[in-house]
Amino acid sequence: MNYNLNKLGAAQQKTSTLAGVKKLLQLIAHEKRILFFALAAILVNSTLSLLIPLIIGHTIDSYVQQKNFTGVLHNAAILLCMFLAALFTSYMQTTLMGGVGQRMLFTLRNSIFNKLQQLPVGFFNQNKAGDLISRVNNDTDKLNQFFSQSLMQFIGNISIMIGAGIFLLIINTRLGAATLVPAVLILLLTLALSPWIKRKNALNLKSTGNMSAEIQESLNNFKVIIAFNRRDYFRKRFDAANRENYRTAIGSGLANNVFVPVYGFFASVAQLIVLAFGIYLITIGEFSIGLLISYLSYANNFYNPLRQLAALWTNFQVAMAGWDRISQILSLEPDLPQLPAATPETGAPLLEFRNVHFGYDENREILHNISFKLERGKTYALVGPTGGGKTTTASLIARLYDPSKGQVLLNGTDIRTYSPAARSHEIGFILQEPFLFTGTVKDNILYGNNRYEDLSNKELEQVILDAGLGSLLAIFESGLDTKVASGGDSISLGQKQLIAFMRAVLRDPSLLILDEATANIDTITEKLLGEILGKLPETTTRVIIAHRLNTIENADEIFFVNSGEVIRAGSLNDAIDLLLKQKRQSS
Repeated sequence: MNYNLNKLGAAQQKTSTLAGVKKLLQLIAHEKRILFFALAAILVNSTLSLLIPLIIGHTIDSYVQQKNFTGVLHNAAILLCMFLAALFTSYMQTTLMGGVGQRMLFTLRNSIFNKLQQLPVGFFNQNKAGDLISRVNNDTDKLNQFFSQSLMQFIGNISIMIGAGIFLLIINTRLGAATLVPAVLILLLTLALSPWIKRKNALNLKSTGNMSAEIQESLNNFKVIIAFNRRDYFRKRFDAANRENYRTAIGSGLANNVFVPVYGFFASVAQLIVLAFGIYLITIGEFSIGLLISYLSYANNFYNPLRQLAALWTNFQVAMAGWDRISQILSLEPDLPQLPAATPETGAPLLEFRNVHFGYDENREILHNISFKLERGKTYALVGPTGGGKTTTASLIARLYDPSKGQVLLNGTDIRTYSPAARSHEIGFILQEPFLFTGTVKDNILYGNNRYEDLSNKELEQVILDAGLGSLLAIFESGLDTKVASGGDSISLGQKQLIAFMRAVLRDPSLLILDEATANIDTITEKLLGEILGKLPETTTRVIIAHRLNTIENADEIFFVNSGEVIRAGSLNDAIDLLLKQKRQSS
């Protein structure tokens, strides 16, 4: 299945802005009560803002021109109360929406992370970790900024504009119509440029994700860069990503600011129309000075929000571009479904491949019509040239992937009927390069193992001794309390594999897969691991992938994996003959 987000983003038809908003609002549907109070506060604030110019105009015509200073002071007191009420409602709506934004950010990041937990290994093979991090951190923050800072301003400005437009038309229809002509031009321009602005912001967010991915990849492999003295390669790669991000940032910056001067120009034109037409109406006795001042205030109340909406609309387009990238992840479904439980076949082996076909790419098949069985309690070895399909076969056994055709059966039932928890209990997998988390040896040993999580260090040490793993734990200077840094870089690769080995064995799996698990440890420790493997329960099946022949010399059966085929090799000598034959053919 194609999980490449960049390709999906290019291939998928862009959703409309309205459809995107509807999906986004579903995330904050539980905030209806808070949104209602915030909306009420902004409407009260807008109403107060619209009444103030009317009171000012009335004060000028009725009290200032008549030199009635008592009336002026009375209206001034009313205006002061209105200003204080507007201050309070503004504070309320800012506080309420700030909370909504933070809770939405929390919910959204949880939703993305939970979705990532459900997606298969193929998704992470097709997408860069840095880009995913950017979507979780950067893109969600764009949405938070819009909801916590811009949404209520957006609604408030629109309500003020609508109210101001109504007052303009009620006070004088002809003057109001002339004042609103520039607004029609602004609306047409906004509708024409909005898709272009959204595209520019989407490109910038994508380039930000690519730069994050490039930085992460380079830092993760910095030891290799130093070893080969290729800092220049690091610089060139980063410079290319940085330049692309700079280019898209300039493009999005220009797009995001294009409305501000245009809106300002049309607002100035509208004020000129009000002044010219208003003074004309005063000269013919149809208007008063106070009414003209009120009218100018309403014109400002109409066009000033428009100028703010220019910036807010840009923030909205940035938020929707981020939402497009986020919704790509949320819309994905895992391609490893769990099937309903089925009755096991009687007398079935522990694991069986039936006519299995598989390819990472639909156009290139790696395994062709593979069939074999693994019996309980036996040791099997997979040998073959690099790239022959050994790790792919092991990945199918552990159901990191599903076959494109055929069937994998575990304990006589389709492996797809097992839940992830039940499957991981049955199958242990020790990778060639195991990943460790920041913490201690104990934290990493108990990862994913609820059976022993409540044990003290002393009790866990006894469990390790009973499992025959005490000699491995003794290798670590501080035992279970040995510190492990992020990625396990504070210990050697061999020690990582020992921790992974203990972690897998303590889970007591029915089938244990070792993918080059002894490749980075010394021969003495390797012999020790061999003895521990020999002491595992008689029912435990072992699958060993190795290039070193001494690792597989005690295997009950050897499979030769090459060119998409899995062939029974028989004895160790037969496997050696097959390897030599393959080497002569390739040379």
